This record gives sequence, structure tokens and C-alpha cells, in this order.
Amino acid sequence: MPLPPLKQRFAELIALPSVSCTQPALDQSNRPVVELLGNWLVDLGFACELQPVSPGKFNLVATLGSGPGGLVLAGHTDTVPYDEALWKSDPLGLDERDGRWFGLGSCDMKGFFALAIEALLPLLDQPFKQPLILLATCDEESSMAGARALAEAGRPLGRAAVIGEPTNLKPIRLHKGVMMERIDILGQSGHSSDPSLGRSALEAMQAVMGELQGLRSQWQQEYNNPQFSVPQPTLNLGCIHGGDNPNRICGQCALEFDLRPLPGMQPEVLRQAIRERLKPVAERHAVKIDYAPLFPAVPPFEEPAQSELVRLAESLTGHTAEAVAFGTEAPYLQQLGCQTLVLGPGDIACAHQPDEHLELDRIEPTVELLRGLIRHYCL
Repeated sequence: MPLPPLKQRFAELIALPSVSCTQPALDQSNRPVVELLGNWLVDLGFACELQPVSPGKFNLVATLGSGPGGLVLAGHTDTVPYDEALWKSDPLGLDERDGRWFGLGSCDMKGFFALAIEALLPLLDQPFKQPLILLATCDEESSMAGARALAEAGRPLGRAAVIGEPTNLKPIRLHKGVMMERIDILGQSGHSSDPSLGRSALEAMQAVMGELQGLRSQWQQEYNNPQFSVPQPTLNLGCIHGGDNPNRICGQCALEFDLRPLPGMQPEVLRQAIRERLKPVAERHAVKIDYAPLFPAVPPFEEPAQSELVRLAESLTGHTAEAVAFGTEAPYLQQLGCQTLVLGPGDIACAHQPDEHLELDRIEPTVELLRGLIRHYCL
């Protein structure tokens, strides 16, 4: 079966729903997407491996050529959920208007795979001295399970990896980590007229929040990176639930918070510091405190400014590598020994939004950029 042209490849990828979501009712398999990609790539001469991650969820590792080095062009096959009523066109149908291709995943980021194939096509008649690997992961938009499974397996991929997340074709070599955590306090309810009848989980939580704010101030004094628009680590007290009536001592209270560490800050070190602050609060208020992550942390990411990949990408794009606030799969590929960079044609401002799109004038520069990367690392 002949390879479809670029626009049809875009349309076929977008037409296959592949939402990943923490709500089971909205979560979908990505198998149709990786199978479609795999079929195209096998026809181009790639060796394709479908790696099961969890029921209905798969990574695709497609390799052209062999050897220890080479280039990884990486992306995720899932999308966020969508509000169809807010779209001007069918989210799962490619719609061209106003110099843009509209569709769910056009920008973030199934369209990247269609562009990577386009970059490769004129080079297929040349001998590949190092391999080209197309990596398509699952569940980036929810649990990062696909990238974490790769990192845990520990199998080396290539010398350099470029993740095609939306960066406006500017190379990104740093991003913050993402930690979402929960603290549960169990006290003892009782009649509010006599404080000795209970142990207030709400008052204990007030002390816990004071400790977290104290740690936040300490970390913001210790860590600062001016390359980020918000140069300090942040800690947001996001939501709190506790108690049920004014005349009852609060017996249970839960707090969920978000922590965004800078590169150089290790999630487990931060968690240990929090645990040490919680112990004396639990003893002082005679309550039980449980602390655990809501999801596994996405580590902060930094690729050295002097690395070969960063310098090459800066040369090819004409832009100095920058930092972004959003998290990606970059730290997991870095753990596999790849020099890693985030660089793609979309705009993060229209990702996760109704009428997600890719500007048509980004297509040719992206194809040329990817072709230059393949030439450098593989030919």
C-alpha cells in the first residue's frame, strides 16, 4: 500500500481518537495510532517494535539502520480530552482554513510524526551510517507511563533525541519538574464546646501549610534560574477538604498541592524535606499524617548549553535554546543516555484548546530542520 501524502497522513492520524486521561471514562487506547504509524514505517524499511505498557497502551520503537549512535525523533501519540461543542470544526477531522490545519493533535502532537516521515523520504536512497529511531509513546498527557516504562527498561536508544512538542521551532533545553502531592490528616472529632474532646485535623493542617510555605520561601532563596519567566521553584496550595460542621472538631483534613522544581532539584530530596517538617507537627497535634504523591513526579530537565545537539539545533534554527514552564518526556530520554532537546512546530498557546491547529507556514521549515538533523546524525 503506497504511503499517503503529507496532508492525508495528518488527517489519518488525527482521525484516530487517542485521549489519555486520569478519568477512566474518558481514557482511550492508543493502539490504532501506533499500528497506523508502524504500517507506514515498515513499508519504508523500518524495523518496528510495539511495546505494551498497560492494557490498551503501547509504545512504538521504529528503527531504520543499525549501530550504537543515531538520532531519535520522539513524540507522544495521545491527546487531551476535548469539548466538541467548542470547536468550529470536527476535532477528529482535518480542516484547512486561514492558513492553518485544524484538528486534535495537529499541534500537540501527532502531526509531528507526519512531518518526520516527510523529512525522511528524500534520504531513503542513501546509506544510513547511524540509525534513525522514531519513538511514539503513550499516556504523556496523563501519567507519562510510556516514557517512564522506557526509562525503567534502560535500553539505550540513540546519541541524540529531539521531542517534537510545540515550541514555535525554538530549541528548548530546560524545563521545570512537575510534582502533584497530597497530605491527609486524621485527628479526632468531638464537640466544639470542649477542645479536650478531640484533636483538630484542620488546626494541624494550618500548621502543615505554614511548614510548606516556610519550605517554599527557603527553596526560593536557595534556587533561582533567570532563564525561566518564573525564575524560582513554585509551590501552590491547590485544594483543601476538611470537616463538616462548625460545632464539631474537625476529624479529617486533606490538602493537595503542586510543586514545580527547577533543574538541579531532585523530587525525592524535596519530599524528604517535607516529611521531616511533618513529623513534629503530627507529634505536637497528636494526629496521624499521611503524605504521598498523587502521580509519579516528572523530573526537571536540563541539557547543557554546550552539548552538540543544542549547538546544532541553534545553528539550524537561528534561535538560542530557551526554557519553558511545561513538562515533557525529555528527562526520561536523557536517563537513557540521549542528548535531548524539545523542538517542534506547534504553539503551546493553542495546545489543549478548542480549535487546536498548526500554521501551514511552519511545515516546510520543520521538514528542512528535521532533514538537517537526520543528515547530521545518520548519514
